[in-house]
Amino acid sequence: MAVTLSLVIPVYNRPDEIRELLESLTYQTVLPDEVVIVEDGSSLSSKEVVGSYKDRLAISYFEKPNSGPGDSRNYGMSRAKGTYYIILDSDCILPKNYIESIHQSLKESDVDFFGGPDKAHSSFSALQKAIDYAMTSVLTTAGIRGAISKRFQPRSFNMGISKKAFKASGGFSNIHPGEDPDLTLRLWKLGFKSQLFKDSYVFHKRRISWKLFFKQLFKFGSTRPILNRWHQRKATFIYWLPLLFTLGFLLSFVLFLLGYEQLLYVYVTYVFLIFIHASVKTTNPLIALMSIGAVLIMYAAYGLGYLNTSIRMCCTKKEAEELFPNLFFKN
Repeated sequence: MAVTLSLVIPVYNRPDEIRELLESLTYQTVLPDEVVIVEDGSSLSSKEVVGSYKDRLAISYFEKPNSGPGDSRNYGMSRAKGTYYIILDSDCILPKNYIESIHQSLKESDVDFFGGPDKAHSSFSALQKAIDYAMTSVLTTAGIRGAISKRFQPRSFNMGISKKAFKASGGFSNIHPGEDPDLTLRLWKLGFKSQLFKDSYVFHKRRISWKLFFKQLFKFGSTRPILNRWHQRKATFIYWLPLLFTLGFLLSFVLFLLGYEQLLYVYVTYVFLIFIHASVKTTNPLIALMSIGAVLIMYAAYGLGYLNTSIRMCCTKKEAEELFPNLFFKN
């Protein structure tokens, strides 16, 4: 059976973002077979922007009440025509060989779902580049995921899933964030295989501030204990590492004041490695300094979110959706 690709893109009050994404699609060396835009109850519509590309791309546009990104992706996939669905966030920009690289990888690999990495575009702000470093570097817990292809866990800003796998799993659940690893774990249980397509990267813009970055990572950490309970994950120690790192960092200063410098030296060495690596990767020492801050915020926010949910869940028998309504969309 011939492989056909349907791009499924939810959008919420981001007409300028969807314009950039669609513009990057027009420069692809191989055009997608279909682009499905799902307007998720926006008050700022993208309809006019999408309409301006209908003469250059095979676009379907749907409007629906707001029900969150997971349900919107399911809505788009249930109406798409391809054999594979490519899930993208509206704040992504695609390099010109993105679609071609997916076709090539699918020829070489028999997989049911897959994902690609993300990078910072040269036009991104210093803050966006620093946060991108924290989220993608092999020197951080977030970046490690993107360096391993076996048992790869895709993220929905850049993810592909076969029509067969979507129908078998029912797609994304209503938890958010956390719908991505939840879907991966359910697909693995169903026997589907995943893989990293390292050449199928996107430029992930992440319109964000320091405050929003902390809030986002806190929510990421908050959902993980819920997923561990749902999927009875035994190897949960690794999810405590960001909190342990943060507590150890604070402890190192206390010990330093008491005359014990060794632990602080360990942290200083790690921070220095981050600075050197980020300086080489971004070619900008200022961004490298900001990257250190982004890494420390990422660990602290994720760790505190994980701790908060873990404590609250161990002290009650309530279901997660009742206990944490802010982490679930009502479909």
